Amino acid sequence: MVMKVHGAVLSTAAMRVFATLYEKDLEFEFVPVDMGAGEHKQERFLALNPFGQVPAFEDGDLQLFESRAITQYIAFAYKDKGTPLLCEGKPMATVSVWMEVEAHQFDTAASKLQWELMFKSIFGMATDAAVVEENEAKLSKVLDVYEARLSQSKYMGGDCFTLADLHHLPVLTNLMGTTVKKLFDARPKVSAWAADIMARPAWAKVLAMKNQQ
Repeated sequence: MVMKVHGAVLSTAAMRVFATLYEKDLEFEFVPVDMGAGEHKQERFLALNPFGQVPAFEDGDLQLFESRAITQYIAFAYKDKGTPLLCEGKPMATVSVWMEVEAHQFDTAASKLQWELMFKSIFGMATDAAVVEENEAKLSKVLDVYEARLSQSKYMGGDCFTLADLHHLPVLTNLMGTTVKKLFDARPKVSAWAADIMARPAWAKVLAMKNQQ
């Protein structure tokens, strides 16, 4: 059975899952969820994700939600396919640390900036300059840590591309189209890393899905 991803192409969480599947060269069926019509809050979808958020994922009789959990499942279950997005032994501990950093340090500030500087304009809402300023300062501190980390290794988890890098891609790419790009450009190692991971062929396929909508 072909895996199914229920979601929306504009969803950064769904994009993480798409990127992982493309890196693994796996076939999957994309099942669009019309969030504007509230399909993600209807009983049929809530059976897949009780929190009513995208994406939801199916692999045979296995049902999952939470994008980072889904990507880890795919990377473990299909470790012999495509790009090896995880490591064996002790190096995996380092990858896990930076996966946590993305989720709890980078994303908390970056997603708020994405909302203020990108999504609010889509919905005809006004940007809150104070929120932008506050979260730019928070993100700057995180990126200072990243600059130091990337002075030691090519990628966040070590010398190969892993989920610790991939998980950044959706929000990172969106921020590059905003004034926040300056924070990345100001840090040479971070800037080079961002350009490297955004240039991956699998990510180009995700962006092509998004652009077709």
